[in-house]
Amino acid sequence: MASRIPSFLLDRSRPGVFEQGRGKVKIPFVEGGISHLADVIKKEYVQWELSSGNGFLQKIDARIKVLFLLFFVMIVSLQRSLLPELYISFFVFILVLLSRLRIVMFYKRVFFLGFFFGFLVAFPAAFNVITKGEIIWPMIKISTPLNFFIYHIPADIGITREGIYVVARLTMRVINSLSLSFLVLYTTPFPEIIRALKVLKVPETFLIVITLCYKYIFIFSKTVEDMYLAKKSRMVREASNTEAREWIAGRIVFIFRKSRLRCEEVFNAMIGRGFSDTVKLYSIRKMHPKDWCVGILFLLIGVLFLLI
Repeated sequence: MASRIPSFLLDRSRPGVFEQGRGKVKIPFVEGGISHLADVIKKEYVQWELSSGNGFLQKIDARIKVLFLLFFVMIVSLQRSLLPELYISFFVFILVLLSRLRIVMFYKRVFFLGFFFGFLVAFPAAFNVITKGEIIWPMIKISTPLNFFIYHIPADIGITREGIYVVARLTMRVINSLSLSFLVLYTTPFPEIIRALKVLKVPETFLIVITLCYKYIFIFSKTVEDMYLAKKSRMVREASNTEAREWIAGRIVFIFRKSRLRCEEVFNAMIGRGFSDTVKLYSIRKMHPKDWCVGILFLLIGVLFLLI
Protein backbone atom coordinates (compact mmCIF):
# COMPACT_ATOMS: atom_id res chain seq x y z
CA MET A 1 0.00 0.00 0.00
CA ALA A 2 1.46 3.36 -1.06
CA SER A 3 2.23 5.88 1.63
CA ARG A 4 -0.06 8.92 1.78
CA ILE A 5 2.31 11.05 3.85
CA PRO A 6 3.33 14.18 1.91
CA SER A 7 6.91 14.16 0.71
CA PHE A 8 7.86 17.41 2.45
CA LEU A 9 7.07 15.77 5.82
CA LEU A 10 9.41 12.89 5.03
CA ASP A 11 12.29 15.11 3.94
CA ARG A 12 14.44 15.53 7.07
CA SER A 13 17.04 17.65 5.35
CA ARG A 14 14.59 20.48 4.82
CA PRO A 15 14.77 23.13 7.58
CA GLY A 16 11.62 23.70 9.60
CA VAL A 17 9.48 26.76 9.32
CA PHE A 18 10.24 27.81 12.89
CA GLU A 19 13.94 27.65 13.57
CA GLN A 20 15.67 28.27 16.84
CA GLY A 21 15.62 31.94 17.66
CA ARG A 22 12.67 32.62 15.32
CA GLY A 23 8.92 32.43 15.68
CA LYS A 24 9.00 33.85 19.20
CA VAL A 25 6.93 36.76 20.40
CA LYS A 26 8.95 39.12 22.58
CA ILE A 27 7.15 40.74 25.47
CA PRO A 28 8.21 44.24 26.58
CA PHE A 29 9.91 44.47 29.95
CA VAL A 30 7.17 46.61 31.55
CA GLU A 31 4.39 44.32 30.40
CA GLY A 32 6.19 41.17 31.49
CA GLY A 33 6.95 42.78 34.84
CA ILE A 34 3.23 43.14 35.55
CA SER A 35 2.71 39.40 35.18
CA HIS A 36 5.80 38.63 37.26
CA LEU A 37 4.59 40.96 40.01
CA ALA A 38 1.20 39.25 40.14
CA ASP A 39 2.85 35.86 40.33
CA VAL A 40 5.15 36.98 43.17
CA ILE A 41 2.24 38.42 45.15
CA LYS A 42 0.25 35.23 44.76
CA LYS A 43 3.16 33.06 45.88
CA GLU A 44 3.83 35.26 48.88
CA TYR A 45 0.27 35.00 50.13
CA VAL A 46 -0.10 31.32 49.36
CA GLN A 47 2.97 30.79 51.55
CA TRP A 48 0.88 31.86 54.52
CA GLU A 49 -1.66 29.14 53.83
CA LEU A 50 1.08 26.51 53.58
CA SER A 51 2.75 27.45 56.87
CA SER A 52 1.59 24.43 58.86
CA GLY A 53 4.78 22.34 58.83
CA ASN A 54 6.57 20.33 61.47
CA GLY A 55 8.96 23.04 62.61
CA PHE A 56 9.38 24.54 66.06
CA LEU A 57 7.27 27.69 65.68
CA GLN A 58 4.61 25.97 63.58
CA LYS A 59 3.56 23.98 66.66
CA ILE A 60 3.28 27.03 68.93
CA ASP A 61 -0.02 28.80 69.54
CA ALA A 62 -0.60 31.82 67.30
CA ARG A 63 -1.30 34.08 70.29
CA ILE A 64 2.19 33.43 71.64
CA LYS A 65 3.72 34.19 68.25
CA VAL A 66 1.80 37.44 67.81
CA LEU A 67 2.88 38.63 71.26
CA PHE A 68 6.43 37.49 70.47
CA LEU A 69 6.40 39.59 67.29
CA LEU A 70 5.10 42.73 69.04
CA PHE A 71 7.49 42.36 71.98
CA PHE A 72 10.62 41.80 69.92
CA VAL A 73 9.81 44.53 67.38
CA MET A 74 9.55 46.90 70.36
CA ILE A 75 12.92 45.65 71.62
CA VAL A 76 14.49 46.18 68.19
CA SER A 77 13.17 49.75 68.13
CA LEU A 78 14.40 50.57 71.65
CA GLN A 79 17.96 49.29 71.22
CA ARG A 80 20.49 52.07 70.66
CA SER A 81 23.63 49.99 70.07
CA LEU A 82 24.63 47.70 67.25
CA LEU A 83 25.77 44.65 69.24
CA PRO A 84 22.30 43.75 70.65
CA GLU A 85 20.87 44.04 67.13
CA LEU A 86 23.41 41.46 65.96
CA TYR A 87 22.45 39.18 68.84
CA ILE A 88 18.78 39.47 67.88
CA SER A 89 19.66 38.63 64.26
CA PHE A 90 21.46 35.50 65.41
CA PHE A 91 18.52 34.54 67.62
CA VAL A 92 16.09 34.91 64.69
CA PHE A 93 18.43 32.83 62.53
CA ILE A 94 18.29 30.02 65.11
CA LEU A 95 14.49 30.17 65.08
CA VAL A 96 14.47 30.00 61.27
CA LEU A 97 16.60 26.86 61.43
CA LEU A 98 14.39 25.28 64.10
CA SER A 99 11.25 26.13 62.09
CA ARG A 100 12.69 24.36 59.02
CA LEU A 101 12.17 27.29 56.68
CA ARG A 102 14.08 27.67 53.44
CA ILE A 103 16.96 29.85 54.59
CA VAL A 104 18.04 31.13 51.17
CA MET A 105 14.50 32.15 50.17
CA PHE A 106 13.83 33.67 53.60
CA TYR A 107 16.93 35.84 53.83
CA LYS A 108 16.88 36.71 50.16
CA ARG A 109 13.60 38.55 50.67
CA VAL A 110 14.70 40.00 54.01
CA PHE A 111 17.96 41.43 52.63
CA PHE A 112 16.30 42.68 49.45
CA LEU A 113 13.71 44.70 51.37
CA GLY A 114 16.24 45.65 54.04
CA PHE A 115 18.57 47.10 51.41
CA PHE A 116 15.90 49.35 49.90
CA PHE A 117 13.96 50.36 53.02
CA GLY A 118 16.88 50.26 55.43
CA PHE A 119 20.28 50.95 53.89
CA LEU A 120 19.26 53.30 51.06
CA VAL A 121 16.95 55.33 53.31
CA ALA A 122 19.54 55.65 56.07
CA PHE A 123 22.61 56.11 53.84
CA PRO A 124 22.47 59.98 53.76
CA ALA A 125 23.01 59.89 57.54
CA ALA A 126 26.55 58.63 56.88
CA PHE A 127 27.65 62.11 55.68
CA ASN A 128 28.86 64.77 58.03
CA VAL A 129 26.11 67.08 56.80
CA ILE A 130 23.69 65.06 58.95
CA THR A 131 25.91 63.15 61.40
CA LYS A 132 28.86 65.07 62.79
CA GLY A 133 32.06 63.18 63.45
CA GLU A 134 35.43 62.13 62.15
CA ILE A 135 35.58 62.04 58.35
CA ILE A 136 37.11 58.79 57.13
CA TRP A 137 36.17 59.11 53.47
CA PRO A 138 36.20 62.64 51.96
CA MET A 139 33.78 63.05 49.06
CA ILE A 140 33.28 66.73 48.09
CA LYS A 141 35.14 69.91 48.93
CA ILE A 142 33.61 73.37 48.44
CA SER A 143 35.19 76.78 48.78
CA THR A 144 33.14 78.14 51.70
CA PRO A 145 30.66 76.58 54.17
CA LEU A 146 26.97 77.11 53.47
CA ASN A 147 23.88 77.46 55.65
CA PHE A 148 20.67 76.00 54.24
CA PHE A 149 17.68 76.51 56.57
CA ILE A 150 18.56 74.55 59.71
CA TYR A 151 21.40 72.63 58.03
CA HIS A 152 25.03 73.67 58.06
CA ILE A 153 27.00 72.42 55.06
CA PRO A 154 30.73 72.37 55.87
CA ALA A 155 33.48 72.94 53.34
CA ASP A 156 34.61 69.31 53.49
CA ILE A 157 31.80 66.81 52.89
CA GLY A 158 32.40 63.13 53.48
CA ILE A 159 31.39 59.97 55.27
CA THR A 160 32.02 59.91 59.01
CA ARG A 161 32.78 57.02 61.33
CA GLU A 162 29.78 57.92 63.48
CA GLY A 163 27.57 58.12 60.38
CA ILE A 164 28.52 54.59 59.31
CA TYR A 165 27.58 53.38 62.78
CA VAL A 166 24.18 55.11 62.54
CA VAL A 167 23.51 53.63 59.08
CA ALA A 168 24.48 50.14 60.25
CA ARG A 169 22.23 50.40 63.30
CA LEU A 170 19.21 51.62 61.34
CA THR A 171 19.75 48.97 58.67
CA MET A 172 19.93 46.22 61.29
CA ARG A 173 16.72 47.51 62.85
CA VAL A 174 14.91 47.19 59.55
CA ILE A 175 16.41 43.75 58.83
CA ASN A 176 15.51 42.45 62.29
CA SER A 177 11.97 43.79 62.07
CA LEU A 178 11.50 42.19 58.65
CA SER A 179 13.00 38.90 59.86
CA LEU A 180 10.65 38.75 62.83
CA SER A 181 7.61 39.61 60.70
CA PHE A 182 8.42 37.05 57.99
CA LEU A 183 9.21 34.44 60.61
CA VAL A 184 5.76 34.75 62.17
CA LEU A 185 3.99 35.01 58.80
CA TYR A 186 5.75 31.96 57.34
CA THR A 187 5.01 29.82 60.40
CA THR A 188 1.40 30.87 61.07
CA PRO A 189 -1.61 30.47 58.74
CA PHE A 190 -3.52 33.68 58.10
CA PRO A 191 -6.78 32.54 59.79
CA GLU A 192 -4.81 31.73 62.94
CA ILE A 193 -3.30 35.24 62.94
CA ILE A 194 -6.78 36.78 62.71
CA ARG A 195 -7.99 34.49 65.49
CA ALA A 196 -5.07 35.51 67.72
CA LEU A 197 -5.64 39.22 67.06
CA LYS A 198 -9.31 38.79 67.93
CA VAL A 199 -8.47 37.10 71.22
CA LEU A 200 -6.00 39.92 71.98
CA LYS A 201 -8.84 42.48 71.65
CA VAL A 202 -7.80 44.06 68.36
CA PRO A 203 -10.70 46.20 66.97
CA GLU A 204 -13.02 44.13 64.80
CA THR A 205 -13.20 46.75 62.05
CA PHE A 206 -9.45 46.41 61.63
CA LEU A 207 -9.74 42.61 61.40
CA ILE A 208 -12.51 42.82 58.79
CA VAL A 209 -10.44 45.20 56.63
CA ILE A 210 -7.37 42.93 56.86
CA THR A 211 -9.40 39.83 55.95
CA LEU A 212 -11.11 41.44 52.95
CA CYS A 213 -7.80 42.85 51.67
CA TYR A 214 -6.16 39.44 52.07
CA LYS A 215 -8.90 37.72 50.07
CA TYR A 216 -8.85 40.40 47.38
CA ILE A 217 -5.11 39.89 46.85
CA PHE A 218 -5.84 36.50 45.26
CA ILE A 219 -8.57 37.96 43.03
CA PHE A 220 -6.34 40.84 41.95
CA SER A 221 -3.32 38.67 41.12
CA LYS A 222 -5.46 36.14 39.25
CA THR A 223 -7.14 38.90 37.22
CA VAL A 224 -3.79 40.43 36.24
CA GLU A 225 -2.42 37.03 35.19
CA ASP A 226 -5.53 36.24 33.11
CA MET A 227 -5.33 39.58 31.31
CA TYR A 228 -1.64 39.09 30.57
CA LEU A 229 -2.15 35.54 29.23
CA ALA A 230 -5.14 36.65 27.13
CA LYS A 231 -3.08 39.39 25.48
CA LYS A 232 -0.07 37.12 24.99
CA SER A 233 -2.18 34.43 23.29
CA ARG A 234 -3.47 36.95 20.71
CA MET A 235 -0.10 38.44 19.79
CA VAL A 236 1.56 37.48 16.52
CA ARG A 237 4.33 40.07 16.56
CA GLU A 238 6.49 41.94 19.00
CA ALA A 239 4.70 44.76 20.78
CA SER A 240 6.38 48.12 21.04
CA ASN A 241 6.95 49.90 24.33
CA THR A 242 4.32 52.49 23.40
CA GLU A 243 1.70 49.80 22.84
CA ALA A 244 2.70 48.13 26.11
CA ARG A 245 2.25 51.37 28.05
CA GLU A 246 -1.14 52.00 26.44
CA TRP A 247 -2.24 48.46 27.31
CA ILE A 248 -1.10 48.83 30.92
CA ALA A 249 -2.91 52.17 31.28
CA GLY A 250 -6.10 50.61 29.92
CA ARG A 251 -5.81 47.62 32.25
CA ILE A 252 -5.35 49.92 35.26
CA VAL A 253 -8.62 51.65 34.46
CA PHE A 254 -10.32 48.29 33.90
CA ILE A 255 -9.10 46.90 37.24
CA PHE A 256 -10.20 50.06 39.05
CA ARG A 257 -13.72 49.83 37.63
CA LYS A 258 -13.92 46.11 38.31
CA SER A 259 -12.71 46.63 41.86
CA ARG A 260 -15.46 49.14 42.56
CA LEU A 261 -18.06 46.80 41.10
CA ARG A 262 -16.71 43.83 43.05
CA CYS A 263 -16.69 45.89 46.26
CA GLU A 264 -20.39 46.70 45.83
CA GLU A 265 -21.23 43.09 45.04
CA VAL A 266 -19.36 41.78 48.08
CA PHE A 267 -20.98 44.34 50.35
CA ASN A 268 -24.47 43.49 49.08
CA ALA A 269 -23.75 39.79 49.51
CA MET A 270 -22.58 40.39 53.09
CA ILE A 271 -25.70 42.40 53.91
CA GLY A 272 -27.94 39.77 52.29
CA ARG A 273 -26.40 37.05 54.47
CA GLY A 274 -26.92 38.94 57.70
CA PHE A 275 -23.55 40.65 58.08
CA SER A 276 -22.88 42.38 61.38
CA ASP A 277 -19.89 44.35 62.64
CA THR A 278 -18.74 41.54 64.93
CA VAL A 279 -16.25 38.76 64.21
CA LYS A 280 -17.31 35.49 65.82
CA LEU A 281 -14.78 32.82 66.70
CA TYR A 282 -15.57 29.19 67.27
CA SER A 283 -13.66 26.37 68.97
CA ILE A 284 -10.87 28.43 70.48
CA ARG A 285 -8.38 25.88 71.75
CA LYS A 286 -6.64 26.19 75.08
CA MET A 287 -2.93 26.76 75.17
CA HIS A 288 -0.85 23.76 76.15
CA PRO A 289 1.94 23.85 78.77
CA LYS A 290 4.44 23.84 75.90
CA ASP A 291 3.00 27.12 74.62
CA TRP A 292 3.30 28.72 78.05
CA CYS A 293 6.88 27.52 78.42
CA VAL A 294 7.88 28.91 75.02
CA GLY A 295 6.15 32.20 75.82
CA ILE A 296 8.02 32.53 79.13
CA LEU A 297 11.28 31.64 77.36
CA PHE A 298 10.71 34.37 74.75
CA LEU A 299 9.92 36.84 77.54
CA LEU A 300 13.14 36.07 79.39
CA ILE A 301 15.24 36.28 76.22
CA GLY A 302 13.62 39.59 75.32
CA VAL A 303 14.34 41.04 78.77
CA LEU A 304 17.93 39.83 78.40
CA PHE A 305 18.26 41.68 75.10
CA LEU A 306 16.89 44.83 76.75
CA LEU A 307 19.47 44.65 79.53
CA ILE A 308 22.45 44.18 77.20
